[in-house]
Parts: sequence; structure tokens; C-alpha cells
Amino acid sequence: MAYTAAVIGTGQDPDNPSSDGYAMGYDHADGYVEADGVELVACADIVRENARAFADNYGIDDDAVFEDYNEMVAEVDPDIVSVTVPPAIHASISIDCIRNGVRAVHCEKPMALTWGESRTMAQEAYRHDCLLTFNHQRRFGKPIRMAKELLDDGEIGELERVEMGGHNLYDYGSHSFDLCNYFNDEVNAEWVLAQIDYREETVYFGAHNENQAIAHWQYENGVRGVAMTGFGQIPTHNRIVGTEGVIDVGPYETDAELRIRRGDGWEDLETDGEGMHDVEYIYRGIQSAVDALETGEPSELSARNALNATEIIFGAWESARRRGRVEFPLEIDDNPLEAMVESGQVTPVSSDE
Repeated sequence: MAYTAAVIGTGQDPDNPSSDGYAMGYDHADGYVEADGVELVACADIVRENARAFADNYGIDDDAVFEDYNEMVAEVDPDIVSVTVPPAIHASISIDCIRNGVRAVHCEKPMALTWGESRTMAQEAYRHDCLLTFNHQRRFGKPIRMAKELLDDGEIGELERVEMGGHNLYDYGSHSFDLCNYFNDEVNAEWVLAQIDYREETVYFGAHNENQAIAHWQYENGVRGVAMTGFGQIPTHNRIVGTEGVIDVGPYETDAELRIRRGDGWEDLETDGEGMHDVEYIYRGIQSAVDALETGEPSELSARNALNATEIIFGAWESARRRGRVEFPLEIDDNPLEAMVESGQVTPVSSDE
């Protein structure tokens, strides 16, 4: 069966990415072009010049270029819509598409700007039988797949702990928490204890991100998690600790993308040139979403899986706000870091000041 796809949020010049935007709509569009069984037929952006440039690039007809995404959905009726806009409007646009009958929504990460919005997105997708997926595409890279196979094959014994390092808990960490959960078979987290430092204003795509954090959490099966961001972070994207060894995925201190330690020293593993970052993974993720729509089977990029990772993120910031451990399910609606900035509880200094 052939599906039709559309992109909301075409972005500016894809050759000049910045913390204001990476023109991810182009990467999603390339994914639909590459995918089997789907055709890119429409786009929408509040800046018509951006939408027009996007349409020219992909051969989209003039009458399928819109400034109003609701009008696009009503007139074109696409099967799949990619939402590639800033996190603050992920929820409103995705929910509108879901309620207006779109069969599948593939949204950029992080899920949304607040925990309440994240829950509502998942809830509305469930209520309207819409396939809602999120672009946690790193799952499809060979270093990640090989690490999971090694773990499942018992190469480092029983899983005891998952660890992650990176720039922050939210924008970058969205991927890293997702991978921690992937390695632990998507088991729910029980609690999180965390603290942050936010002294220099860091805004990615309109959202605040802490400068430094440390977080500790536990899953329902007893596996623990540890995250360190910013200065002094864990020296690898993800670390898997077992009873008989350790696997590093994307270690920072070596050229290898994957390594394993089962004794005194590390062994670098060949990943056929694949690393942690590759636009090809976005294409694989989109193909995965299209396949899930076709088969009706759950997607690895499902809202359920994204929600589990997002709960730990907002739970960590809530722990910093409360200065204590936070039990799940998380019973807040806001974004604790944004709220702490607004209240003056944390006072990051802008580089412009």
C-alpha cells in the first residue's frame, strides 16, 4: 500500500544549522523519499518562503504548499505527518493532527516542553488510534544494535547498570535516556534523584537546558541508571555495566565507536564505519514508522517508549526543584527547569549580559 506524507515545519536554510534550528524537515523529507511505500506530497510552514523553497527542493505541487497546517491536513489528508518544529509547539501541532484524523504522526524529539503536554500527546494518540512516534533515531545505528546483541547474548553477564554522558538531560539527553531504556528492555523507572547547575543561559530551539547535572534512577527490575552531563561527564555516550563486564557505546577517549571490557583491558569492536550520528538513522526510523503503520505492530519509536525516557528527564529536574528523590509516576504538569528560571530559583546569565 502507498502512503502519503507531509512535513510541518520546513525550517530555514538546511546548510546553515544552529541552536535555533537544524531544518530537520529536510532530513525527514529525505527519509520519506528513501522509504518504501510512501510519497511526500505536501508541506506547511508559517514562513511561506521557507515552505516554497522546501517544496521546490522536493517537487511538491504549488497547491500543496501551506502556511496553515490545519488547512493542509484538511485539504491534502496525508496518512503520515512529520512535525519538525521547536519543542514548545510539538504538542499543540501533533494533537491537532491526531484529532483531525491523521493516521500517523512522526515528531521530532524531545517530546514536548512540559510533562503534562507529553502525557497528553500520548493520551490523544491512544484515544484516536493514531500511531505517534518520535525521532529517537540513534537506536538504528550499528553501535547501538551490536551493544544490545552483546548484552542479550550474555557477553557481560547480567545487566546491573546503565550510564550516560552528554551535553544536557533534555535536548541531547532525550536520545541518551531513550537508549538507556532500550538496553533495559523498556522497563519502567521507579524513581530518580538528581541535582543540576544552571549558571550560564543555554537555550536550544527555544528551551532551557542545564549546564551540568548528575542523576541516579532505578528501574522496576532493580537495574540502576546514572547520568552525568556537562563538565566532568561520563566519558561515553552510553555505558552498559554487567556482572561480568562493561560495554561502551560512543566512547569519547578513543576512535572506536564500540568497545567491550571483559577482563583487564578494552577490546575495540568494528561497526562497519557507523557511529553515533548519521542521517541514515533518521531514514531507518521513518521506514520503521511506515512499517508499523502498515503492519499495526508497535513501533520502537512509540510514544510509550518516548514517554518513559521523558519522565526520567522531567523527574530529574523535579528532583532538583524539590531537593529530594522523586517517585514515579511523575505527578506534575509543568517543566521544572523552566519554572525554576521563571521564579528566580535558578538565575542563568545570558551571554548578551
